[in-house]
Amino acid sequence: MPDHAEPPHASRGAVRPSASRRPVEAVLFDFHGTLAQVEEPHDWVTAAATACGVTLERMRVTALADRLLTAGRAGGPLPARVPPRLAELWADRDLYEHAHRGAYTGLAETVDAGIDGFAAALYERVLVPEGWVPYSDTATTLAALRHAGVKVAVVSNIGFDIRPHFAAWGLDALVDAYALSYEVGRCKPDPGIFLRACGMLGVDPERALMVGDTPADAGAVRAGCAVLVLPCADPGRSNGLGAVLDLAVRH
Repeated sequence: MPDHAEPPHASRGAVRPSASRRPVEAVLFDFHGTLAQVEEPHDWVTAAATACGVTLERMRVTALADRLLTAGRAGGPLPARVPPRLAELWADRDLYEHAHRGAYTGLAETVDAGIDGFAAALYERVLVPEGWVPYSDTATTLAALRHAGVKVAVVSNIGFDIRPHFAAWGLDALVDAYALSYEVGRCKPDPGIFLRACGMLGVDPERALMVGDTPADAGAVRAGCAVLVLPCADPGRSNGLGAVLDLAVRH
């Protein structure tokens, strides 16, 4: 999900462990944009329409997708404008399930598609594993960390449970803990959510590496973690996740 307020001073790149830093015992991963990406917009719109019993022509799918992306989609991009009636839900979207659903369904409803239940169907796609695509090197990276004895947590600003997604992808056995903002009550870049993840793993923050794709993920520095910020990539593509192994696995 789009991260909450991001510190303006944070920049992309890696904050690497110094020579005096202790070995990495745990890696904390962001979810969206780091381990997985939402499905392509055309697939998203087509699947939602199909769930409503409607088959759309390709040109209409393209037009709706463009308008819906401008309105704001769960998984990004951020809305061009948040209607005043949705402001409170939007502010709380990553802290409460009802706010997350209400905010993104409300944004979708600003686009008149003429399809009954369409906004709700669009939101339902984010709740199911089929609405997401793990990056091509997610499974191999997580498996390599498990083989090396490095603990893994997923730390995400999100308003719903993503554990079923990992189970469906066969990756649940490779994740030791989930620090999800709506469960923890803290959103990145608040250091509290990173500290909670480290506590779940039983690891000192100075022995943890946070991996993400936004400056909000770099907020882990304030919790004492090292940070690696990777570029966001299109669904199914590689985003350079394998670089984590150079920092976290002893050779």
